[in-house]
Amino acid sequence: MADQDYFVHESSYVDEGCTIGAGTKIWHFSHIMPNCVLGERCNIGQNVVISPEVVLGNNVKIQNNVSIYTGVVCEDDVFLGPSMVFTNVTNPRSAVNRRGQYEKTTVKQGASIGANATVVCGHDIGRFAFIGAGAVVTKNVPDYALVVGNPAKQLGWMSEFGHRLEFNDDGLATCPESGATYELSEGKVTKKEG
Repeated sequence: MADQDYFVHESSYVDEGCTIGAGTKIWHFSHIMPNCVLGERCNIGQNVVISPEVVLGNNVKIQNNVSIYTGVVCEDDVFLGPSMVFTNVTNPRSAVNRRGQYEKTTVKQGASIGANATVVCGHDIGRFAFIGAGAVVTKNVPDYALVVGNPAKQLGWMSEFGHRLEFNDDGLATCPESGATYELSEGKVTKKEG
């Protein structure tokens, strides 16, 4: 289509029924399967597969060699690092068809998932959470949480700008880049407005 307002490299395929937002770029050797929804200003790296009915919000950045399987939803401003992995069936067997049993995984606004991390299906990633490189996520991750390791364990908290938060005795922390203040209360972090 000459009048489209997104870019698809000539080596990539976009199947019928997809919706692709303005300013989105799909790079070399990628495949966008039927009925996907990709928001505006997304960047789809090389050798990415997006399975049927996946939904991406706006400004989602997907690095090279990522497969996003049916059942995954990525909200706005999500970052998926190189070669990270989603699953969508907890007990796969080659000889057993489980196509109707895909589990849902939601990656919430602003979350980052590092290179070579694995997210086991059915576990949601909270807003602005930070999954370290190589982590294996086997449970839900809270908003602003920093998790690393196999299995992934929480080590601390991250700001919306991606900086480790150090909370004082009053349960407050300041992002060194943005100056925003965060509060830790009852095991949850929230950004203070104003």
